[in-house]
This record gives sequence, structure tokens and C-alpha cells, in this order.
Amino acid sequence: MHSTPTLLHYRPWQGQLGGSWRLVWPIARVSLAMILRRKLFWIVYALSLTLFLMFFFGQYLLAWAESQSAEQSINIPGFRNPQKTTEVIDYLKNKVKLNGSPETYQRFINLQAKMVMIVLAMAGSILVGNDFRFGTLPFYLSKPLNRWHYLIGKCLAVAAFVNLVTTLPALALFAQYGMLGDNWEYFLGEGKSLELGGLSVTTPVNPLLFGILGYGVVLTLCLSLMLVAIAVWLRKTVPMIMIWTTVFVFLPEFTFALVDGLHYSPGWRLLDIWNNMFLVGSYLLGLGYQLTGDVNQPPVYAAGLVLLVVCATCLIYLNLRIRAVEVVR
Repeated sequence: MHSTPTLLHYRPWQGQLGGSWRLVWPIARVSLAMILRRKLFWIVYALSLTLFLMFFFGQYLLAWAESQSAEQSINIPGFRNPQKTTEVIDYLKNKVKLNGSPETYQRFINLQAKMVMIVLAMAGSILVGNDFRFGTLPFYLSKPLNRWHYLIGKCLAVAAFVNLVTTLPALALFAQYGMLGDNWEYFLGEGKSLELGGLSVTTPVNPLLFGILGYGVVLTLCLSLMLVAIAVWLRKTVPMIMIWTTVFVFLPEFTFALVDGLHYSPGWRLLDIWNNMFLVGSYLLGLGYQLTGDVNQPPVYAAGLVLLVVCATCLIYLNLRIRAVEVVR
């Protein structure tokens, strides 16, 4: 006697369907996990954390020194003789810039971003290049997602790493300085205004907060788009490191020699992408040229325009390159 075979029936989906843009999150999550699995990431992150702790406890030292008597002497390792409190405060404020001013966050983010570049130079081929080398990209695009989902997912992974090392620690320093000595007025925007494009806008919070976030956005957009575009172009680690070194090491030295050594026009500095991000970030923090003291700099609007052109070029190239990939659905 033959039994009737049991057919496999699929149950209908009972939940609520989400938007197609949710597809970027799995790509971003997997890409970020690729970075976190690398030992180099944790080595560089440990170094960046050491730098963060130097700023963090340096602000505590400054707050403690300010609470002491002006006539009291303090024994500090590294100094031959006990230093007066006023000398310690002057050193920490004016030399190390641990005074909660825009210079504090500009210097900190600038140093942290250099750590980021080291990891990104190594991780570019792993994040994107291998998808082209080993044919993984057609697998992604054969699913119900388009090329923009893929690009945004990869850029989000880079953005998460960039902000984890730069913006979030800077915000922690911002919060710490305001809480030291019950300096709650530091968080408020009373008597302070945000100066952008010649416009003065009064904000309910310290404009430095928007400057820190803005600097993080500039680093995120430029570094993520450039990294993904270069990785798609070169695919392998060694060529990527060479191009990355050329852009962020050779060009700064080359433009410095032209402008400061040979006294060429400051416009040559626009070739230096790192300096352009520096200028735009300083402007968002309200610094202008105060930090460098260097008048041989191009206008901030020109630096911003160059960054926009670079980002737009990277987007156009990525769009054309991914569209050329053959996909069988």
C-alpha cells in the first residue's frame, strides 16, 4: 500500500515588511566585522586609546592644578625642579592645549585621524577589493539590492570605524571638560554664536559641539568615498598602500616644499587632500587659521570645493564601475 507523499508547504510571512534601505545594514555589519577581526585594528586602536587617555587625564591634571594655590609648588615627572601652579597651568593650556578650546579638539581629531589612515590603507582591499577579485560582487548584486545599497553599506562600515576613533572620543573629551569643576556653562550656547558663511547663528548649546560633529562628517565622507574608490580601482593591498601614502604623505610634503620652500602660490596646497580636510574642519570648529599660524593657506571655500569635487568624482567612478559588473539574477 502506497502512502500519499507529504508536500512541503511554506508559511506566509506574518511580519511587517521593511524598506529596501534596510539591506545596507547587513553589508555594513559584515564589512565592519572584517575590520574588527584584524590584529592591526586593535593595535592601532590601542595606540589611539593611549592618546585619548593622555588628553583625558591631562584635563584632570589641569583642573586639579587650577584648584591649587598660586604659590604652591608641584612635583611633576619630567621636570627637574618643582613647578609653580601658574607655570603648570600655563603649560597645559597654551602648549598642550588642554583648555577645552577649539584647538584642543582640532589637535586631538587631527592626531586620531592619522591613526585611522593607517588601518584604512590595510583594510581597503579586504573591504572592497576582494569583492572584485574573487567575484563576490555579482553575488551581492544578484540579491534584491542595487549598487547604491552595496556602496552605502561599505561606506557605513568605514564611517563607523572613522567615528569610533575620532568623533566619539572627541565628544567624550567635550563632556568631560564640561563636568570638571561643575563647569556646566561650558555646554550652553549663551553668549556664543556659530559663525558659518558670514552668518552668525545663536545656538542653545556650545557651538563647539557642532564643530566636532562637522569635522567628523568631513572626515567620514572624504575618507570613506576615497577608500572605496581606490580599493575598487586597485583591489590589492600593496598598490593601495602606495597610493594612500602618496595622497596623505607625499603630497603634503610636496606642497609644503612648493609653498613654504620655493614660495609658490598657496593655491598649490589644494593638491593636499589632508590639508583641505584640516582647513574645513578648523573652520567648522571656529578656528580659521589660528591653529597653524600659517598665512600661506588657500581660502577655506576653495578647500571645501576641492573636497566636493573629489567626493563627486569618487561617486561617479564607483557608479560606472559597479554598473559594468555582469549580474545574472
